[in-house]
This record gives sequence, structure tokens and C-alpha cells, in this order.
Amino acid sequence: MASNNDSIKKTIIVALSLCLVCSVFVAAAAVGLKPIQNANKDLDRKRNILSAANMLDTSTSVDEVFESIETRLVSLKTGRFATDAEINQAGIDVATYDQQAAAKDPALSEVLVNDPASIKRRAKFATVYLVKSDAGIDRVILPVHGYGLWSTMYGFIALENDFDTVIGFGFYDQGETPGLGGEVDNPNWKALWEGKKIYNDQGEAVIQLAKGGVDSADPQAIHKVDGLSGATLTSRGVTNLVQYWLGEEGFGPFLSVLRSEGDQ
Repeated sequence: MASNNDSIKKTIIVALSLCLVCSVFVAAAAVGLKPIQNANKDLDRKRNILSAANMLDTSTSVDEVFESIETRLVSLKTGRFATDAEINQAGIDVATYDQQAAAKDPALSEVLVNDPASIKRRAKFATVYLVKSDAGIDRVILPVHGYGLWSTMYGFIALENDFDTVIGFGFYDQGETPGLGGEVDNPNWKALWEGKKIYNDQGEAVIQLAKGGVDSADPQAIHKVDGLSGATLTSRGVTNLVQYWLGEEGFGPFLSVLRSEGDQ
């Protein structure tokens, strides 16, 4: 007597077989697309670096323009470019170093006591990007990140060769409220950063977002950018993360070395 095709046993077998086949296809697609995803991620990183440095050229490929940028590792402890000995001791491959991943690795990061950017841990080494000319370093692009209202915001800030004047600033990853804190992605707002000064006469990182618009008559206007309307906590987060990363516990010592010694 033929078995019943509607039996519970056969239904379970068919369902499991279908799940198995689908899982194989999904896994194969994920593995097959991984190189493409990594390439796109790398391309997006390069595009954001070039955008911050005001070097995007629609007539030239991103990879071709990026060839003019030198990638280096900086020891945040010493404020100098990481030596070969430091890199080897840490077991780092400069070409594939991921600062975000390193910040989660206890061997490559440290817990922060003073944490205005609310990032909890900081990688011991940071990747910086240099644009050089015959006269030396023309501009430097630095990675920055910190917490806003809802998310950790990741971005790049580019400075002129006085290591004080902003060329450009922008985030490539953030999850702030659209139309409010999400306006950190607004090109008009990002353009307000150009020409602003990071440091005061005492060498302190004082760049900040103003409450509302910047008053041009304010003697400190050169250090201020318009705040984000209706996004007080996001604005405060941007101020905190920029002041932290450009301050004494971030890239401040490194930039001081560049001012005094140039390319090390």
C-alpha cells in the first residue's frame, strides 16, 4: 500500500531538505560576494577620505587619485609614526589594519578613563593619511569617531599643513535621526567646516558646534560651526569627539610633532 504523501514525516523531510538547499545557496552567495563587498567597502573608505580632503575628481577614478595618498600608522601613546618594531610586536599588518576591530581587541586597545567621546575603548594605533608635495606634507586626514544621540559616528577630518585649519570634515557611518542629527550628512553643513581653526592660542582643541548659528561678530567664530537644529545631543557629540581626537589624548601630540619636525 502506497504511503501517504501528506504524512507528517514526509512534510518534515521536505521542509528540512528545502531549508538545507536554501542554506547552501545563501552560504555560497555570501562567500562568492565577499570579495566584491570588501572591494566596495574599501572603495567607499577611499572616497570618504578623498571627500574630506577635497580631492574627489569625477574625471579620475577613486583608486587612481588615492595613489597620491600615503597611509601610515601612528602610535597614540608616543604621538609619532609607529616604528617597525612596534608594528611587529603588535602583530599588525599595516595594509589590512582595521582600527575599529582593533579597538575591540584587548591586546590592541586600552580602556579609556577620560572618555568625552563615549567610545569606551581606543585602539593603540591609528591609521592616518598624508598628502605630500615637494615641500613636505600638504595635508593630513585623520579618522575620528564618537557617540551622538543614537549611534557611534565614524568620520574623517582633513587639515591643512599648518595642522590647525580644517579642509573638510564628514561622517561615513552614523545612525542619527534623519532630518535632525542626521544632518551631519548634509553637504551644506559639512561645507561650514572649511577654514575653521581647531586650536586656540594656548594650543587647546576648542573647535565646537555653536548653539544655533555662528555670530560672525564673535571673536571665537573661527573656532565655531553652526549647530544642528533640533539635535542638541548629536551636536554635543560632534563637539566632544572632535575635541577629543584633536586634543592631547588623541592626535594632538602627533600634530605637534608634525608642526615642529615635519615628516618624521
